[in-house]
Amino acid sequence: MTSRPATRNIRRVPNIAFAIVVFTLAAIATSAACSTAEQPKPAASASVAPPSDAAADAGSLLYASSCAVCHGPNGEGQPDWRVRRPDGSFLPPPHDSSGHTWHHPDGVLYEIVRDGGLTAAGFVSGMPAFGALLTPEEIRAVLEYIKTLWGPDERAAQARLSEADPYP
Repeated sequence: MTSRPATRNIRRVPNIAFAIVVFTLAAIATSAACSTAEQPKPAASASVAPPSDAAADAGSLLYASSCAVCHGPNGEGQPDWRVRRPDGSFLPPPHDSSGHTWHHPDGVLYEIVRDGGLTAAGFVSGMPAFGALLTPEEIRAVLEYIKTLWGPDERAAQARLSEADPYP
């Protein structure tokens, strides 16, 4: 009779969904930092209204449980989020007006959250896919909440981009 080698107990993250959300936000940060295209400038107009209260409320709860661990409870991101790491990726960016998220249309943001950062062209990201964990409505709610962290000029610039690439 042969004896089996001792197996080590591997400690698992108690909430895998939480870890996935954190990595998803990291991918969005990576996308922003690696983009070489000229970024939109906020318009002086504040004609775009903030997202609806219902969408923002639902998204706020999802953000707190899924995104805040990486991107911060107030969307502040990680320090040095613009510095490329040895693997070519970036730390999670802020989701407020100081960050890069508002430089992307709704369709791109949705794709990054749903499919993970590695599926988006032009950057390296450790952000995991949340499409199996969040419904399409939940993904949109999180993104609508993130928009409440932007100023009116950033919302207006992002809304213009989203006209050509809306949520699916």
